[in-house]
Amino acid sequence: MDYKIGVIPFDVSDDRIAVMFVTSQKRGRWILPKGDLKSGETHKQGCKREAFEEAGVKGKILSDFPMTVVIGKSDGLSIKNVPVTYYPLLVTEQFDEWPEQSKRERHWSLLDKAQKVTERDDYQGLITQFMAISPWILEIAKHKKEKLQV
Repeated sequence: MDYKIGVIPFDVSDDRIAVMFVTSQKRGRWILPKGDLKSGETHKQGCKREAFEEAGVKGKILSDFPMTVVIGKSDGLSIKNVPVTYYPLLVTEQFDEWPEQSKRERHWSLLDKAQKVTERDDYQGLITQFMAISPWILEIAKHKKEKLQV
């Protein structure tokens, strides 16, 4: 059975959360970075690799908040449903150059506007889950950012 891991890249400023979307390679739709685990890779390692490859970001995985959703993935002929476990990723670095920069665009959106960025129901459901836990995400992210600045 096919199974993937992914990240919800985000950053905080004051009490606001912004989420980074990337375009899909084939259709140019706004999605969140995801991919297959490589042999021997942990979820955390795979998520960090996918975040850098697809979005050109590095950061801190909030491993206490995994969210598994079913995402529709096109194989060119049909849409296949695949379970994907996403982890929030507090972005600490954003690079101008990254492995898939020629294949993808990226876009930051404030969380309260994020559902307007993607028209796909599967991603809108994921954003709804993320919004539901956003008070805890915000608290942890602020704490992590304070520790990084010390």
